[in-house]
Amino acid sequence: MRADRTHTAPGRRNGRRRPSRSYAALDLGTNNCRLLIAEPAHFGFRVVDAFSRIVRLGEGLGFGNHLSADAIERTIDALRICRDKMAAKDVMRARLVATEACRLASNGPDFIERVRTDLDLDLEIVDRKTEAYLAVTGCASLADPKAHSVIVFDIGGGSTEIAWVDGVAPHMFADPCKRIRAWDSLPVGVVTLAERHGGIDVTPESFEGMVEEVTELLLDFALVAAEAGRAPGFHLLGTSGTVTTVGGIHLGLPRYDRRRVDGMWMTDDDISAVIDNLLASDFQERAANPCIGKDRADLVLAGCAILEAIRRAFPADRLRIADRGLREGILMNMMREDSVWRENRR
Repeated sequence: MRADRTHTAPGRRNGRRRPSRSYAALDLGTNNCRLLIAEPAHFGFRVVDAFSRIVRLGEGLGFGNHLSADAIERTIDALRICRDKMAAKDVMRARLVATEACRLASNGPDFIERVRTDLDLDLEIVDRKTEAYLAVTGCASLADPKAHSVIVFDIGGGSTEIAWVDGVAPHMFADPCKRIRAWDSLPVGVVTLAERHGGIDVTPESFEGMVEEVTELLLDFALVAAEAGRAPGFHLLGTSGTVTTVGGIHLGLPRYDRRRVDGMWMTDDDISAVIDNLLASDFQERAANPCIGKDRADLVLAGCAILEAIRRAFPADRLRIADRGLREGILMNMMREDSVWRENRR
């Protein structure tokens, strides 16, 4: 299935076949492969199918620049499922993006070609600016409408995108990227940081070492965006598995529940309490937590270290958590380009 391919979906209305209105967004990151299929709604869109699997495509990139054979096979298996889901929903238009792992790997282009040959999927390796802007597009609707300044960040597997978003949106369909005053992409994520510092046995000292590494990488952006925290209503807005996990742990959920986490607010003290508890836990205790699981137990503290560095650079009383991001940003952009909400308003 080639990206941006338009075709007719099954179904009839008044005896005639109606065209598919399904859009698909795929985000292939360093750690996860995520797919979202949605149809336009009066406000935003309605999700009709989704898929997420930890593939660790970027496994080993903390020490080299080559995608391993095992990681490629895991990812191909996940992408095959995504292809079949898009075919089953007769997707009208799709955008399939790959991020840091494919940007860094010397065999990234070969992997992209294999996906095209074996699965008939066109993966697009997006640059860091595009990734940052898509993340903002996907979650900016959760910013406090009274806030004059927000720091938006997306902690990924191989990179971390951060942006200073200024002002209040004129209306819900406005492009939030037009209000970005500064952005950066840090070449560090939960996978690469955990590989360099260790993610299984994490001590307060090794945790602080991770925080210091990220703090160094944040210096230039923190200098440019120094005014952000002085604006009325300032807060942080985070999207990633790290922040949603922190939110789920804070709520004490018996299993992760997106409906309760997406859009929740946490105070600075609440975040510190969760991080302190995780630091006091061993690997098995983290793996047993239903909001973490064994597949992410070695990554969660690396993510918390990135979060901690951002909190120190931009002290804020509150953080809003978004279980939405790159995929939602892709969907919003495609639907905005197709003027679907203008048609709905008419």
